[in-house]
Amino acid sequence: MNRPSFLYLLLLLSCSACAQQTTAPYQNKTLSVEERVADLLSKMSVEEKVMQMRIFHANKGIKINEDGELSLNDDVKKRLKFGIAGIKNPGEHNDPVAAAEGNNALQKYIIENNRWGIPALFVTESYNGVDAEGCTIFGRPVNQAATFNPKLVNKIWDVVGKEARLRGMHMCHSPEADLVRDPRFGRMSEAFGEDTYLTTEMVTAAITGVQGGYSGQGEVKDHIGAVVKHFAGYGQVLGGTNFAAIEISERTLNDEIFPPFKAAVQDAHALGMMASHGDLNGIASHGNPWLLTKVLREQWGFQGYMVSDANDIGRLHYFMKVAETPDDAALMGLKAGMDVDLYADDAYALLPKLVAENPDLEKLLDRSAGRVLRTKFILGLFDDPYIDVRDTERNVRAATSLELARQQDRESTILLKNENDLLPFKADDTRSFALLGPLVKEGTAAAFREVVPNATFVADAGFKLTDENRSIPKLVGADAGAMKGLMSKAKAADVVVLFLGGDEYTAKEAFFNGAIGDRAEIHPVGPQDDLIKSVKALGKPVIVVLKHRRTLAINVIADQADAILDSWDLSEFGDQSLARMIFGLDVPSGRLPVTVPRSIGQLPFHYSGKEINNKKGYLFLKIGPLYPFGYGLSYGKIVYGKPTITGNTLRPDGALTVNVEVSNQGQHPAQEVVQLYLKDEIGSVTRPDRELKAFKKVNLPPGASEMVRFSITSDQLRFTRADGVFGLESGDYQAIVGPSSAEGTLLKFRLITD
Repeated sequence: MNRPSFLYLLLLLSCSACAQQTTAPYQNKTLSVEERVADLLSKMSVEEKVMQMRIFHANKGIKINEDGELSLNDDVKKRLKFGIAGIKNPGEHNDPVAAAEGNNALQKYIIENNRWGIPALFVTESYNGVDAEGCTIFGRPVNQAATFNPKLVNKIWDVVGKEARLRGMHMCHSPEADLVRDPRFGRMSEAFGEDTYLTTEMVTAAITGVQGGYSGQGEVKDHIGAVVKHFAGYGQVLGGTNFAAIEISERTLNDEIFPPFKAAVQDAHALGMMASHGDLNGIASHGNPWLLTKVLREQWGFQGYMVSDANDIGRLHYFMKVAETPDDAALMGLKAGMDVDLYADDAYALLPKLVAENPDLEKLLDRSAGRVLRTKFILGLFDDPYIDVRDTERNVRAATSLELARQQDRESTILLKNENDLLPFKADDTRSFALLGPLVKEGTAAAFREVVPNATFVADAGFKLTDENRSIPKLVGADAGAMKGLMSKAKAADVVVLFLGGDEYTAKEAFFNGAIGDRAEIHPVGPQDDLIKSVKALGKPVIVVLKHRRTLAINVIADQADAILDSWDLSEFGDQSLARMIFGLDVPSGRLPVTVPRSIGQLPFHYSGKEINNKKGYLFLKIGPLYPFGYGLSYGKIVYGKPTITGNTLRPDGALTVNVEVSNQGQHPAQEVVQLYLKDEIGSVTRPDRELKAFKKVNLPPGASEMVRFSITSDQLRFTRADGVFGLESGDYQAIVGPSSAEGTLLKFRLITD
């Protein structure tokens, strides 16, 4: 055998050394992320850094056909000349395999057409699963909150993270850490409800799920990063109208609004954050250095990137009117701490010129572009930028993912009323059922027939709520013929199931371009109240399935219906899931993540408002909510034993334990959400009536009991005192254990801090 010559070996070694020398440090995966970012920034031009601070939408001219083939128009090619931070929604209308193939091709083009081979972030939304064709459709976040099951929510978002990455996506502008306490606000269902603690638990579960358990170290390889929004106070817009002013006291910010965002940073290690559309006490959020830098980064230690909401840096000039010129708006956002400009061509696009005029600004470009590059390294995009399409085909819409959607339906549907234990019906029921009302879908009857083949089902929506215009829908009501047809079907049936509430046109985002989605009233629109009154007069059993995306004051429905299943906005299996619950194959176990008022005049009306808010009611209106936060019934018969507490004094370094036995003395299985609320009896400032501090969801077969234990620590009692310090105060407290915010057994203890 011929051996290689010494000269040949020397040449091989020399070439190997040359190859190592031509590999830049930022391409060396053995170096730290910080070292790789620093090296890459040192090589980049101002134009290249600025493009790592901009995101544009794929609708600018990125097309992927059904075979996954990519085409780009000249405008997109021009935009990609210096690289790009990211692109929103590429392939959103394609099936997962075509999207993955197209996004691979798009990523390849981007890498090969900028000097340093910098990959892009492909960004999606995730309100009920990945917001793209062909992925698992879950219930919306408000449904997830209604489960009171953070472990389930974590599993759901784990699927979201995997399915998004398998499409070639890398970040999602989700979840929302906003509190939603005003049902006039059209985006209510995008968030996790009104309560600070529940929202914090859900947001943390969602982020850790979608990011694959990322702990702040290592990489996020087969999941995506979360961009938590909207920082901060966005759900508190005055009048419930999008883009309106936001007025929140510093105490309320610290004690109620900030905690979900703080947990997103410190506990869940979110890779991104989105600023709020609105202002905050007169300071536009996108130009607020106290909010974006002092609080978020200096106090909480956030290391990810901050992205604008759509076009909002430019709007500092032409909408918020706090910047004299577009140049001033760009500088204001940059100096405040905005890292990425979403969509706009009139804001950070101006930065190269501004840096040329003031070179000292480049250090801020290094700061912001560096944060984006850091994210790309954490996501492994420099080392492994492409998707194995074979994995996409195998793993999107897996059987386990679809079952999670069904489980979420079961655990989020809330039984609000069940007179005389009308529900559930038997699965072998042979009666005739009329499925009626404007929320009946084309496949509703088929879904019920599949579940209960022996019964007879007829379905008729009868009328639409609106003309379904996506920008400004108009109410259309129902003509006499439609109502007559519905009543005819109701008369012919043994049981009537009414599908009432609202839809995606009566509660939606009010976009900047003139679209409206908020409402001045919260009663059900159209002739829905008239319909249930007429059906009730027939003397037949009336079940209401309530579908909606905002809290509705359902006074007439609550009075007239024999049973109410509140489903909010369920998964793709929603009607099938409802049929299974109505006929006893599954049991509803959701609880209200919001307070249901009787009238819009009661707002603000979240359960944890100040105790003094409850001193007086209104003339001609029954006092209290229609349904309280945390409320939900069961098919089982749930009985609470007498709770006990392990002591009557608590010190800052100690803990008390509350014990309560819960049993199911009924004939049907149940899941009970046991809730712990704490109340400060006397404080240096006026205090909330009560605050949720813990909950546990327990499975209870017929005849079963379980001892539920809660720990009370001083951390649960901290608040912003009269001296402005977030801390403790000695005094008497109450612990309330029960099935909702309005019901429970009271225990007392004293906190001693000295």
